[in-house]
Amino acid sequence: MSYTISKLIPEDELREGIKKVAERINNDYGDKDVHLVCVLKGGVYFLTELSKYLKMNVSIDFMSVSSYGSSTVSSGVVKIIKDLDEPIKDKNVIVVEDIVDTGNTLSYLISMLKDREPASIKLCTMLDKPSRREKDIDADYTAFTIPDKFVLGFGLDFDQKYRNLPYIGVVEFDEQ
Repeated sequence: MSYTISKLIPEDELREGIKKVAERINNDYGDKDVHLVCVLKGGVYFLTELSKYLKMNVSIDFMSVSSYGSSTVSSGVVKIIKDLDEPIKDKNVIVVEDIVDTGNTLSYLISMLKDREPASIKLCTMLDKPSRREKDIDADYTAFTIPDKFVLGFGLDFDQKYRNLPYIGVVEFDEQ
């Protein structure tokens, strides 16, 4: 299988979009502490960049869930690989995700986290692909809305490759 990668969101535009999301969070929370729950592995790049611009006290925890495996489309079956290290009861939680696609994974994850009784829970995503939505879930904070293309870079991968690209790229598969 051969493919090419073209830029969808250049590095400078990506960082500006993330700064704008941070400004919205700063405005919404003021000096209230927030607890960022990063969805690994892809979300870590976004979390790192986003947290640089947050002005309140921030604590961080990580979860690892999967519904893709080595495929380019979600299987719809959510598997928790790593759960949170600390309780979230009475915390202002913001789930930080790289991309909202079908919504299957995040719908499950948000529902599960709400059962743990946080003071509030919101969803922050770097990328939103609403045309693929299967579950009724909307991000509270979105840096970019993108078309139905397979994307990678800045944390998003293709079979564990290309996460380290400093931009968001589109994978275009060659017909053979």
